[in-house]
Amino acid sequence: MSRHREGHGPLVPHARAGRRDVVRRQELLRVRGRSVAWVPPLLLLVAIAVADYHTIGEFRMISWIVLVPAIAASICGVWGTALFAVLSLVTYVVADSTWPHEYRAGRADFVLVALGGILATLACAIRVRDEYRALHMSDVTDTVRRTVLRPLPPGWGGLDHAGVYLTADAHARVGGDFYDIQPGPHGTRVLVGDVQGKGLGAVEAAAALLGTFREAAYHERELVTVGERLETRMMRHRGHTVALGRSDGDRFATAVLLAFPDDDREAVDVLLFGHEPPLAVGPGGVRTLSAAPGLPLGFRGLAPGPPQVRRWRVSADETLLLVTDGVTEARDGTGAFYPLADEVRRAVAEDPGTAEPARLAAFVRDGTLRQCGGRLADDTTVFAVRRRDGREAPEGGRLRS
Repeated sequence: MSRHREGHGPLVPHARAGRRDVVRRQELLRVRGRSVAWVPPLLLLVAIAVADYHTIGEFRMISWIVLVPAIAASICGVWGTALFAVLSLVTYVVADSTWPHEYRAGRADFVLVALGGILATLACAIRVRDEYRALHMSDVTDTVRRTVLRPLPPGWGGLDHAGVYLTADAHARVGGDFYDIQPGPHGTRVLVGDVQGKGLGAVEAAAALLGTFREAAYHERELVTVGERLETRMMRHRGHTVALGRSDGDRFATAVLLAFPDDDREAVDVLLFGHEPPLAVGPGGVRTLSAAPGLPLGFRGLAPGPPQVRRWRVSADETLLLVTDGVTEARDGTGAFYPLADEVRRAVAEDPGTAEPARLAAFVRDGTLRQCGGRLADDTTVFAVRRRDGREAPEGGRLRS
């Protein structure tokens, strides 16, 4: 399972196991910014030399001294490991030469110590190469993540927002779930969705939909037109994948579109494409902001027209909660689904402050993980948004008091 947090609101995605291991090892081997990776193998080398000096024939030095370059290979760099390989060999030669001739180990053990140092140095070179590769791949996936799920500044579009993104794949940072906020001259629009399937194909489709949303949500006056643009983009993307001969040409996506009009601060427009409707969560309770249940994006040919937009009244202390099916379909050991609305309703009744976007997103994240025992079956997104008190979002998304 992967969990990733970003800034004030969006949490994206977590699991860079390789990079975390590399960074954690580097941090553990530093004191006040200086590397101390050389200390363990050096102490072991000194201890072996002292033990050999104070014992007679029962101490087999070769059985221990080969550990010095081996340990260095696991925590030091290539040159550091090579240095300890040489020091081990020199120490062995000096220590062995101090014994009477009949007690000396001979050339065979010398070759074994030398060979052990060479193999340790080669192993270290492979380890360092793999670590650099892991760091590089992590940087690449970070770039992909920022492209698909761009960081959202605090208060972007006049909205307080907080998000959680959990990937079911422990080695991925981004999957088929997507979300964004786009302010513009016609108000602020919010998109949350889930592309069917997993893998790079799902990421590719999510990126295509987000690119279209960022342009259409800014330029188009009507929310239904934004939805039509998303539908067209999904169909074009499917046609492209079919032309490439890929097997995912029937991919589709569910989505929910919200619009916060500038001329009515207590209104929100809702447009659904086969997605769970948002919940309005406030001190007064939890209610579902339903709308006409449209088909998922990519199924335009099965419906006579676009789904209908429905406008809801939302008070200033209500937060809109949007989730993907990774939340609603999370199951416990008995197969029971996560009771999202009931859990949120109970939490808000006990503490109205839970309705704040950051706390609400964290609460749903924790409840989802608890329900499935930390084993996510699907990518999971929780996104909570609420208008900022006394703020307006002018064109371009900059806030003014």
